[in-house]
Amino acid sequence: MVYTISTWFAIYFVLWWVTLFVTLPFGVRSQHEDGVGAPGTDPGAPIATLMGRKMIWTTILSAVIFAIAMWAYYQGFFNIERLAKMMGTPF
Repeated sequence: MVYTISTWFAIYFVLWWVTLFVTLPFGVRSQHEDGVGAPGTDPGAPIATLMGRKMIWTTILSAVIFAIAMWAYYQGFFNIERLAKMMGTPF
């Protein structure tokens, strides 16, 4: 049981980080786009990254993706024999 919970946590942790990297570019405005910026900074540097909002959306999205994946796993869609048959390799 402990291995199962720790495995779920590890999978969710990796999924959360991947989802964070997917959501990072959304809603970011650069200094060049707004026409403001401190002297000596890169024009492509973000003005407001809204990281709190992105972390909330990342948590929600990764929880939904994880729930769908766990449902598919318990329904047998991620069974090794089924996947081997779909790929055409003998198991």
